[in-house]
Amino acid sequence: MINSVWFVMVVAGILVGGINGRSENITTELILAVREAVELALGLVGVMSLWLGLMRIAERSGFVELLSRIVQPFLRRIFPEIPPGHPAMGAVVMALTAGALGLGNASTPLGLKAMKELQSLNPHPEIASNSMVTFLAVETSSITILPATVIALRAAAGSSDPTEIIGPTLVVSLMGTIAGIVAAKVMERLPAYRTDDTPPQ
Repeated sequence: MINSVWFVMVVAGILVGGINGRSENITTELILAVREAVELALGLVGVMSLWLGLMRIAERSGFVELLSRIVQPFLRRIFPEIPPGHPAMGAVVMALTAGALGLGNASTPLGLKAMKELQSLNPHPEIASNSMVTFLAVETSSITILPATVIALRAAAGSSDPTEIIGPTLVVSLMGTIAGIVAAKVMERLPAYRTDDTPPQ
């Protein structure tokens, strides 16, 4: 769908430019945009490599495991349907940790793994469970302690202070996560969204 939208926008822009007699401007801007895209991508590769390397160091040093231990008691309250010691909890923790560090590229496969594990606990495979809905809300809003990807983009684009967004990002993502959790927990109590075997709240 999004590819179709972009295609229509590009074609419409070229047609309007041609009708207005600005074909030369279109060609010039296309060449400049391609060059800037390549420069941005190359700059992004270096910065992302740095952050991904730091993430790997954090994993091997035990920092990620320590962070997991810290957040697990809180996550057990949010995901009461996950049995203690089940692989789903570990997958959820890893996905949320990657999101908290702003590593969207790493968070996506971990999120898919967490969803797969949560599906294994789902008594109604054709319907998303409460845990799956809650995880989706939390993962989408994702409390971001260190927005590594955005910092990398800002640095590659030549920002004078690429890390100045850390504070605002933390506040906004925290408020979004709280709103997502509250909405998921309120909705799961409504009769219209409950399954036959859902215990009364």
